[in-house]
This record gives sequence, C-alpha cells and structure tokens, in this order.
Amino acid sequence: MAAGAMRRALPLVRQLAGRTPVVAASPLAAPSRGAHPAPSVLTAAAGTSASATTLAPSAASSVPGPAKKMTGAEIREAFLSFYESKGHTRLPSSSLVPEDPTVLLTIAGMLQFKPVFLGQAPRKVATATTTQKCVRTNDIGNVGVTARHHTFFEMLGNFSFGDYFKEQAIKWAWELSTGVFGLPAERVWVSVYEEDAEAEAIWRDVVGVAPERIKRMGAADNFWSSGPTGPCGPCSELYYDFHPERGTQDASLEDDSRFIEFYNLVFMQLNSSTGGGGGVFMQLNRKPDGSLEPLAAKNIDTGMGLERMAQILQGVSNNYETDLIFPIVAKAAAIAGVDYASAQPAVKTALKVIGDHTRAVTYMLSDGVTPSNTGRGYVLRRLLRRVVMKGRLLGIREVFTPAVAEVAVALSAACDPAVQRNAQRIYDELAREESLFATTLERGQKQLDEYLDRAAAGGKAIAGPDAFMLYDTFGFPLELTQELAEARGVDVDVSGFEAEMEAQRQRSKDSRETLDLTAQAGLAALAAAVGPTAFTGYSATRGAGRVRGLMRGGAPVEVVEAGDRCEVLLDSTPFYAESGGQVGDMGVLTAHGSGEAAAELSVSDCQKAAGGSVFVHTCEVKAGQLRVGDQVTALVDEDLRRRVRAHHTATHLLQSALKAVLGPDTCQQGSLCNFQRLRFDFNLARGMTAAEVAEVERLVNGWVAAAAPLETRVMDLAAAKAAGATAMFGEKYDDTVRVVDVPGISMELCGGTHVANTAEIGAFKILSESGIASGIRRVEAVAGPAAVEYLNQVDGLVRGLSGQLKLKPEEVPARVSAMQAELREAAKQLADLKAQLAVAQSQALVSQAVTAPQGGKVLVAELAGGVEAKALQEAAVKLQEALGDPAAVVLASRVDDKVNFVAAFSAGAVKAGVQAGKLVGAVAKVCGGGGGGKPALAQAGGKDASKTSEALALASKMLNEGL
Repeated sequence: MAAGAMRRALPLVRQLAGRTPVVAASPLAAPSRGAHPAPSVLTAAAGTSASATTLAPSAASSVPGPAKKMTGAEIREAFLSFYESKGHTRLPSSSLVPEDPTVLLTIAGMLQFKPVFLGQAPRKVATATTTQKCVRTNDIGNVGVTARHHTFFEMLGNFSFGDYFKEQAIKWAWELSTGVFGLPAERVWVSVYEEDAEAEAIWRDVVGVAPERIKRMGAADNFWSSGPTGPCGPCSELYYDFHPERGTQDASLEDDSRFIEFYNLVFMQLNSSTGGGGGVFMQLNRKPDGSLEPLAAKNIDTGMGLERMAQILQGVSNNYETDLIFPIVAKAAAIAGVDYASAQPAVKTALKVIGDHTRAVTYMLSDGVTPSNTGRGYVLRRLLRRVVMKGRLLGIREVFTPAVAEVAVALSAACDPAVQRNAQRIYDELAREESLFATTLERGQKQLDEYLDRAAAGGKAIAGPDAFMLYDTFGFPLELTQELAEARGVDVDVSGFEAEMEAQRQRSKDSRETLDLTAQAGLAALAAAVGPTAFTGYSATRGAGRVRGLMRGGAPVEVVEAGDRCEVLLDSTPFYAESGGQVGDMGVLTAHGSGEAAAELSVSDCQKAAGGSVFVHTCEVKAGQLRVGDQVTALVDEDLRRRVRAHHTATHLLQSALKAVLGPDTCQQGSLCNFQRLRFDFNLARGMTAAEVAEVERLVNGWVAAAAPLETRVMDLAAAKAAGATAMFGEKYDDTVRVVDVPGISMELCGGTHVANTAEIGAFKILSESGIASGIRRVEAVAGPAAVEYLNQVDGLVRGLSGQLKLKPEEVPARVSAMQAELREAAKQLADLKAQLAVAQSQALVSQAVTAPQGGKVLVAELAGGVEAKALQEAAVKLQEALGDPAAVVLASRVDDKVNFVAAFSAGAVKAGVQAGKLVGAVAKVCGGGGGGKPALAQAGGKDASKTSEALALASKMLNEGL
C-alpha cells in the first residue's frame, strides 16, 4: 500500500517535467536504470571514500597548499590524539537530545559542559577533548547552496575548566593547525574580538602571525554564546586562505569565495581588562535580561568543524565533496540515475541536501528522536520530508531513504558507535515515515490541483493562506508550490504565505512553555555553595539533617515561618529527589527546640540542583520557624514510598517482559513512576496484540510470584555495561553507577528506590497500550497497592452493572453485546425512516425549482428537521432525477449548531461546466467548513449553522452563472 501511494503521488512532481530541465533528461522523468553514473559516483556509492583527485580542487596558487592529505577519520583521530598528548581526557559525544532545556537539540560541543562553566556542577576533569555530534537548523535554507552550511556536523573541541587559558589555547591551536595538519602558515588568518588586545598580542608577538593577517571584528562575529542565556565570551577564529595570491590589502574574512573559518577559540573569563581595548567584556554568563555576569573561573571552549577541515585537507571545493558526506551524496545520485560530476547546479544542490539531511535524521533517530509535529520531532520530520521532496524532484520513485541512510550508518562508527547498533530501527523508521509522507503528498496533490484549477480559471494567484495550508498540513515547501504553479501559469501570493507563517510563529511563541537555566540562578548559586547532599533513603525513610540553606520567593533567606512556601537544602536526607523517571518523595520535616517542636514543614516534592548533587525539598511551613543551621528530622511518607517503589521495580520487570515478547531490540524511550501508576514508552512500529499484552502481563506477574530477591551494587560504568546492564533512555551516568539486578530477569543501571523482593510488588495490571508517536508505544500499568485499588474499583463497577441487569457477572459481556446489536439495528431503522421522511419532504420542493438563464433547472433549498448527511444525499438525488437533465440540486439541513450540505448534478449540468465537489466545498466555507466529492455528487459540512441562508444564496448565484 505504501509503495502504491508513493507511485500515485508521482503526478505531483511530474508536472514539473514540462519546465526547463535541470539535467539533460528531466530529473522528474523516470530515471534510466541503465544509465551509468560517473566513476567517482559509483566508487563512493560502493562505500569507499571519494578521492580528492576525483573532485574539484581549489584554484591554483603560488603559495603551496596543505602538506598532508587526510581522511575525515584521520583528521578526527589526529585532533583527539593531539590534545590527549597535552593531558586532556578524551570524552564521548553527548546525545543530540540535550539536558539543557533552553535548546531543542545539541548545537555545540560545549553544551554538555555548560553546568560546569556555570558553576552548577563540579568539574570531573581539568581539561577535556571531544568530537561532538551537533544539529542546527537556523541556516537550513543555505544547506547545499553554500560550500559549508550543514544541519548535522561534527565539532572537534578542547576544553579547559579553570586550567589553562588564552596563551596556551592559542599556541596549541597554532601547533595543531600548522604542525599536525600541515597548513601553510602564510594561508592561516586570525580574527579577534575588537576589544581583545590581549589575544591580538599573543597571536602577533608570541605565535608570530603577521599583523596584516590578524583582523579585529565586532561582537556579531567574535563574541560567542551557546544560546539566548548561559556561557558566552569573546573568541578568536582561524581562517584558511584559498587564494593568498590576492594579497592582504582590503582582504575581508567574510569573503566566502576566499576564506573558510575552521577553528574557533572561545575565552570564558572572569572580569578582565585587556590592556589595550579597556573595559570589562569577558564576563561569561548571559542572563535572561541580556546582561552579563562573571563566571567563577577562566575557561576555554573551542570548536573545529570536522567537515571544514576535511574540505581543506582533501582539496575539494565544498564540504559535501569530502569523504564524510560525498558517499551519501553518491548513493542518492546512483539511485536517481544521475551523474553528479556533470549535473546541473539545481541537481547538485538537491543531492547535497539529501546527503546532509540524511546524516542529521540518522543520528537523531539513533538518539531516540522520533518524527512528530512538535519540538525536536518536528525538526526531524521537516528534515526527512525535505530529503523525500528532493528525491522526488530527482525522479526517485521508490522508498529510498533507508538505502541512503545505510551509507550514513556505515560512516558513523568513529563518531558514535551506537548508530550502527540502532541501524535496523533507523531504517524501519525512515521507511515508515517516508511511506506516510507519500500518502500525505497524494492527498495534498488533490488539494493543490483544486487551487490551481480555481486560480487558472479565474486568472488569480494561489492565495497565501492556501499555500500555507499546503505547507502546514501536507508538508509542501513554498518553493515546490511555486514551481508547480508556474508550470500552470499561476502565481502564488508569497506575501500572504509569509503573513500566515508569521502568525503561526507568534501563536507558537505565545503558547510555548520555556524553562530557563538561569531562571533559578539564586537557587543554583545557593546549591553550589552549600555542597552535595548525602542521600540516606536507600536504607531508611527517616533521618536527621541540618539546614544548609533556605530559599523563599527565589531568594536565599535565613529564616522561614508559618505560611511560607520555601525550598530547604539539607546536608543529609532520606527524601528521594526526582530522577530516572521516579518522582520525588513527599513527607514531613520537623525541627526541635527546647524539647518541643519548633517547626513543622510538609514536603510536597524533592528535586535535584547543582548538576544533581544537591537535593532541594519543596515545602510549606505549617507551624513555627525554621532557620539556617537548625537540626531537623526528615520523615518520608512510607505509604507513598512503598507505592512508588513497587511501580519502579515493576517497570524493570516490564521492560524485560517486553523484550522477551516483542524482541531484544525493544528499548525504553521514556518512563514515569509515581504514586498512582507507571508509564513506560518503548519503540514498536505497530500496536501490540491482545495476546502480546496478556503475555507481558503474565510474565511480570510470574516474576512477582517467584519472590526473586533484588541485588544492588555500585560498579564502574564500563564494567556494568560489560555485565549486560541496561541503561535508561536519556539518562546521563557518572563513571560509577548503581546496578539493580533481579538475577536472571533484569539488570539495569538505576538510582531509584526498589523493593527488596519482587513478591513485595503483590500484583501487576496493564491498564492500556497505545501509540504516542510514530514508532513509539506506551504502556500504562499499576502495581502493588495501586493495583489492588484498581481491581477493587473494577470489581465494584462489574458488580453494580450485573445488579442493574439482574445477571451474574460472567453473563454481563454477552448481554452487553446483544444490547449493542439491538441498538445498531434500531439506529439503522431510524436512519432509514429519516431518509424516507427527507425524500417525502423533498418532493414538495420540486415546484420551487427555477430555470437558469441557460435553461437548466436549479433547486437550492433547506430541509427542516435536522436531516443527517446520508438521508440528505438520498433526497437530493431523488430531486435531481425528478427535475430531469440538465438539473442541479443543492440541499442543506441544520443539525444542532452545524449544517450539512449535499449537491446532486445531472450529467448535462456537469457538461455545462458546474461540478458538485467544487461548488459544495465553496458553499460550506461560508459556514466555516469544507468538503467535496465527485462532479455529479458531493457533500460537505459547516460549523456555523447561522450562516446557512448566506451559503445557500452563494450556491444559487454560482449555479445560475454556471448553467
């Protein structure tokens, strides 16, 4: 069905075939499978790197180019090894799904270290080096057009957390660039922030860069930030000169035809004067109001674009023709039957977009992002649909994204080994989403055809709102709508489209819920100052602690009193702070003075701060006063702890059961364990069958009945993974982890609280299984006391129902089925009676038909009595037959606040130029609705019945003019 939908969608893009071709044969025509791509395309498509000699080198220059030719993998390893030799710790890339709530996706190498730069988390190493996978979409329109813009890219970085600073960072950057990578010193230019005389002096006097190759630039170019808030600072950038023969006079680093920026050094510094530029400008944390405040230490954050360095060292004309991307481009070219080397620019651009976006969606899918209409899922869907649209414009008929992604997966190992492990899930998701989009394209084509017909007939443009609807509902890019419209000689109201787009952006902005890292800056600062909290809750629900800090209204205070809502920070607590899907504990804090209770506080939540090391108790003071320094007794609500403990352990058993029933590739995509129920999200391309749900439930309850003891131990992360422990989706783990093991059943990395023996769970019951996103399912269940409560509730409902029906409980299902059958039969009889009544009523309207100017019979009327659509259709058909040919009938009937419309036209009326589908759709719009159908018979609905008379008047006018 999916392949058929794909084929049926092809006429949409074939309409472009009549336009000026962008290759020798139209790319929208069926590609010749006998065509042979150029050798470079075939070589890269086979999985080997495109050689630098095959691709276009830079223009010749009297100044020699790089002394070395290196593959992308060699560049990556050389960078990381260089900084390891300088004492840096090599750390893995973080996920594209960031912990930072101020950004949707990981956009920079430093993002995983942002809490360290802010002083919210302690540093684990003094210096580090990484290769970080990143996705940015702010320049999506430039992808494939320029030589260097991407949505997905790898950022090589070296970082100093209060260790070395400017001079060392600059000297190492120069050593790496000119020594390890062999860039000629004469071809390397440097930019510095316009006020940073210190950095300029280091480059000039210490490194020895000629003054004429050092450029001072403004904040727009040389003041870097990771987002709207957070770490930022002046930077110094290194540029490679492709054309040194042009000289230094009036040279501009913004000249993309000559220069490419390949290395960026960001200096994050405490309040510092530059000696020449003056002023305090290196204050590194940008607050929500735009002001800057100093960080606690001098830090270094750098980024070298792997793709850009590959372009330089491989001697190719753009990033897409490096061995990092070109094999993907070549695979797409081979599928399309296109010779990349001789292709026209528009075709090359389409292939580059496919190569870039395929990398992005492959890594995003691997990291657990799934297509959706919101958030990062929308980013993924948008990128994937751009890939599909570019493929259609190249004439690719079949589902092709999995085949192209195979090349991206093959190239991923050194960047992220997890991609290859997740390969099958990636391919399945791509095929499913591409097939769904093909169906959407087919529906959208019908709508576009209507707009084109209407615009062509009336000599008008496609309206802006209509073009936006095609984009928003069916995924048609504006440029595609413009191309298809141009082929029909129709314009598109671009300004109207942009107005609709801006209105949507504003609606999104108005409804967006944002969480700013600096919104709780006071709490973060206090948490960092008081130090880590000792958690004692694994072995006890009662404990003693001393108040280390108090917050009220977002500000630190020394005392809180009755009626205050506040946050309490203790040096030790048995309260579990929310993490790993488990909600925070609730309970009571009491403080004693002179032998009597001095204060009592109810705890409604417990959260983590300062990178997870400090526990923050959300409280309301019920009585007395509490001061910083007071000793308190912390008492967790044991009943609630028992409930959440049962749910959390049941979640571990549930994951094992799902793997056993659905396959080992089933993995967690999210979870929630609270006091009322558990929720578990997992990957599955289809709904579970009733038998599968029952089997999962049976397995979990079997393990509960087996009374299996739980074992917990602390291990090194690597050792835990080697032992087979499962990590929770989206969780970030320390080097030392806690492993929860149910021997022979489940082993997971988990910091949550659990039962000591599975028998404590008591019972497990699945409440529902449903889809929440493409390829993602959700199970909701109850365990322990919550399961008993649920079963009691269901039992009460069944007993009540059986009492009302005077049946035994086991007889209720059969009786309900019989009653449903009786109800359906009664509803059918009622519908038949209503239809007969409508036909009978309508016969009296024959005399009201009028003759149109051209001779056809026209009847436009409203039937009273709330006639449903089916009955209304039968009445309209009977009337049309009674009026003869040519004749056109339009009937309406109000049902509550809505209205139904039906149009029935004879063959002669259709031949005369009126069509029921188009007419009834236009009429329904008057009432805020829509619809359509065939030229001879169609129906529609409206949301506002008060405008029925106005709608029918429009119908009369259109019919009189048409007939």
